[in-house]
Amino acid sequence: MSYSDSDSSSGAGDYKNFRQISRERLLYEMLRSAKVKDSKSTWKVLIMDKVTVKIMSYSCKMADITSEGVSLVEDIYRRRQPLPSMDAIYFIQPTKENVVMLLSDMSGRTPLYKKAFVYFSSPIPRELVAHIKKDSSVLPRIGALSEMNLEYFAIDSQGFITDNGKALEDLFGDEENTRKGDACLNVMATRIATVFASLREFPFVRYRAAKSLDPMTMTTFRDLIPTKLAAGIWNCLMKYKSIPNFPQTETCELLILDRSIDQIAPVIHEWTYDAMCHDLLNMEGNKYVHEVPSKTGGPPEKKDVLLEEHDPIWLELRHAHIADASERLHEKMTNFISKNKAAQLQHGSREGGELSTRELQKMVQALPQYSEQIDKLSLHVEIAGKINRIIRDQGLRELGQLEQDLVFGDAGMKDVIKFLSTNEAASRENKLRLLMILATIYPEKFEGEKGLQEHPFLTVFGLWKEENVRD
Repeated sequence: MSYSDSDSSSGAGDYKNFRQISRERLLYEMLRSAKVKDSKSTWKVLIMDKVTVKIMSYSCKMADITSEGVSLVEDIYRRRQPLPSMDAIYFIQPTKENVVMLLSDMSGRTPLYKKAFVYFSSPIPRELVAHIKKDSSVLPRIGALSEMNLEYFAIDSQGFITDNGKALEDLFGDEENTRKGDACLNVMATRIATVFASLREFPFVRYRAAKSLDPMTMTTFRDLIPTKLAAGIWNCLMKYKSIPNFPQTETCELLILDRSIDQIAPVIHEWTYDAMCHDLLNMEGNKYVHEVPSKTGGPPEKKDVLLEEHDPIWLELRHAHIADASERLHEKMTNFISKNKAAQLQHGSREGGELSTRELQKMVQALPQYSEQIDKLSLHVEIAGKINRIIRDQGLRELGQLEQDLVFGDAGMKDVIKFLSTNEAASRENKLRLLMILATIYPEKFEGEKGLQEHPFLTVFGLWKEENVRD
């Protein structure tokens, strides 16, 4: 079994961010290398499963894939047209179901494709390799059989997820299910380990061990989650030592933490531009619905926009405080006006006085020759303006200050009651956030069999309803 090698993550040469490394491995190490020297076929078919298609979409655009000679992208589980004159690249998980589909495609007298270049997203079990080798009609038709060891989702230049949406339920659900929990941890461990395979880094794996318990107390599965995850990652990493250029000694550190380390972060209002967009604008992932003026003079048209790293303004402002982001957007718009003569003329035709950012935006939108340059800027002016209106309408500045004071011990229950009595219009969600912050800071006040279900705080917060009492 061969392992993938990549020059993109070597120490020499220009710095490449995490998404670039992932992209280059997929495009050059996999797609570009999948060819037969004497093959007359220029175009190839790319076949993926539900997981690998997401991996690919997080790192590459369709244009990138096409430029590497891929003319068609297919789902391995859908009925496909035979293309016996073309080679196929399989980027799939190493599951029994996928291997069965691969063999079905390439076996017999009439295979679907001329050659199959097979790349597994993570290490393939030996029994599946043996299963492939058993089929004598398939072996001559396999051009490559490799482990890419790339089974994570690069969400931006510095971050990734394992895309395990049911992890919270499987690991911390009301009913402890060790089998489900172990399966969940195995997937997470495998995917996290492939990050280090791509980066060519061998980490020290550090984790928080289970609390020291007295001999009479049984250690639960939940107590052992960090330990089990660390062990799973380490076992995967030890297998990677045979990968060319993979370090043989530790080069960095991996610190495993769980949410109990910082329970308040998901609840408290975060004031960066990125966080405010996702918290207040009901976005689906990174998709924002943008209203643009109609070219026919009708009502505004809705346009889906992705807030991602190809947008330089988003890249610059996403981690800035919303107040700072708004100020910098106004400066950008003002500078744009000052550098364009047509805009200056239109500006000069108005009466004296400083224009608001919104007025500046409308002015520039009226200049069609500048529309392409201003699209991104207008988008972010609109977003920041919408966020600031929500902050003002919901009184979030005062609420945010109270949240911060509670966390740092500068406020207590009396301050919360005072805030609620003077802000009766506070939304149910914001009241619930305050209650959750209090429960985190003062857990002893919420202990007991009924917990929050019939707690008197619910009445104080105006959250009490008959339907809260359930069996």
